Amino acid sequence: MKRFSTAATSRHARVFSPQRLLPRIGRKSFSQQPARRQTDSKPDLPLRLDALPLWFKKYSLPAARASASESASAAATTTTMEEPPPPAKRTAYIALGSNLGDRIAWIEKACNEMDARGITVKRTSSLWETEPMYVLDQDRFVNGACEVETTLEPLALLDTLQDIENYLGRHKVIDKGPRNIDLDILLYEDLKIDHERLKIPHIGIAEREFVLKPLAELIPDKPIDHARPWTLTRDYLDALTPSQPPLTTMTPLSAHHPPIQALKSTRRTHIMAILNMTPDSFSDGGQHAALDEPALVATVQALLDAGATMIDIGGQSTAPSAPEVSVDEELARVLPAIRLIREHFASRPVLVSVDTYRASVAAAAVAAGADIVNDVSGGSMDPAMLPTVARLGTTVCLMHMRGTPATMNSLAEYPAAQGGLIAGIARELVARVAAAEAAGVRRWRIVLDPGLGFAKVGPQNVDVLRHLDELRHWPGLQGLPWLVGSSRKSFIGRVTGVPTPKERIWGTAATVAAAVQGGADVVRVHDVREMSQVVVMADAIWRY
Repeated sequence: MKRFSTAATSRHARVFSPQRLLPRIGRKSFSQQPARRQTDSKPDLPLRLDALPLWFKKYSLPAARASASESASAAATTTTMEEPPPPAKRTAYIALGSNLGDRIAWIEKACNEMDARGITVKRTSSLWETEPMYVLDQDRFVNGACEVETTLEPLALLDTLQDIENYLGRHKVIDKGPRNIDLDILLYEDLKIDHERLKIPHIGIAEREFVLKPLAELIPDKPIDHARPWTLTRDYLDALTPSQPPLTTMTPLSAHHPPIQALKSTRRTHIMAILNMTPDSFSDGGQHAALDEPALVATVQALLDAGATMIDIGGQSTAPSAPEVSVDEELARVLPAIRLIREHFASRPVLVSVDTYRASVAAAAVAAGADIVNDVSGGSMDPAMLPTVARLGTTVCLMHMRGTPATMNSLAEYPAAQGGLIAGIARELVARVAAAEAAGVRRWRIVLDPGLGFAKVGPQNVDVLRHLDELRHWPGLQGLPWLVGSSRKSFIGRVTGVPTPKERIWGTAATVAAAVQGGADVVRVHDVREMSQVVVMADAIWRY
């Protein structure tokens, strides 16, 4: 006897159910109708046409009466007919993998293609670089996972994912061998599926660290196998022996520069050179704004020669007393500098960052050649910033700040009852990361900044440096790279007694060393030559 699946049986039952032939009002089957009592003492009740089912009216009445009945029924049907409900949206988790070519770019193209085909990518994990498994003679993989929302049933979803793979040019030579893109359904709602083409939960989840790492970022407290609801995703991950060396996340910066590997113990710290194109910045206002093109080229050349790997260009001072300039003025300050760097230093792998909290400036800067958007407000001052960054597909640095540059110093209270300074910063950064993800920013495109000097005064800044490693390991922030900007700031002057910002080099040096020890991936500095030496030495001590 041929057995049909439950899904197939229920589907056919809906299609061929006799109830579908009855009027919408009532919808009782014949077996549910109360039996009429037949007695000799009472005559039959008069026949009511409006109480008869449509099929009876149409085929059992005389033509004239049937025609009148059909007209009435048609009118009733027209007024009571409802639109079919939209397809239900389901949640699924998709594994992402690549080990050919620009691995991160392939994964990003696949996510964009899913979005374009109505498979909405709601959240992504970090991207993790992993050694190959099973077939060892191949390049290292980049693996991740994403949470998607879809109206497709499991097999239809599988068909679409495979079509995306084919569209992106995947050619599978050997099983588990090299491929430019690999998309697998890990979980689909709470379903368990055993089909010749599809197994859900995906086979081998429990034994694969490169699957569990990203999945545990998305759903640490969700069971994978609902036959074992007490075993959560993080439990499966904890049961594995960690890889040696440990897996590391990857944060892309540009197509011409290696990604940041924030969990790699031997990584080098980036030097971000500050290039303020403003007349009123607290430390170097007017120093670069008035430079002509040859002088600006010479300045950038000197920064690169001194050890800078990134140039952060700003056109709006964030000093508390600085006036806010117009968008046009900010653009006029930053765009020529970006274009100049791209024109004169095309052969050097220099990274360009734009320091702005305005979405329109960020978009124009990226179009001119900027690689990174550095937003001191973490995307909070301009509601369009995070959606703009998501659309651009660029990496964004989300800094912790409260209020605006004009109000931030009055918002530096972090009550002990709410966990104090570090917990407050961490909690608010987790919220900014969630806002970025909700806007469509991929998690692997996020860098964090604790915001020294922004809604933090005096000793609070020292506390942040002292507890940077704690922030790095805070739940919801793990695996993300960090940028620290302490250069020449007023808290250094208060501690050292040096009132002039340009003379705070030695105090800045100590904060830069502390940042490297705490796990910073990027330090943002004015004095590039001196701080490059500090970073090289600090890396030699702590980046082993």
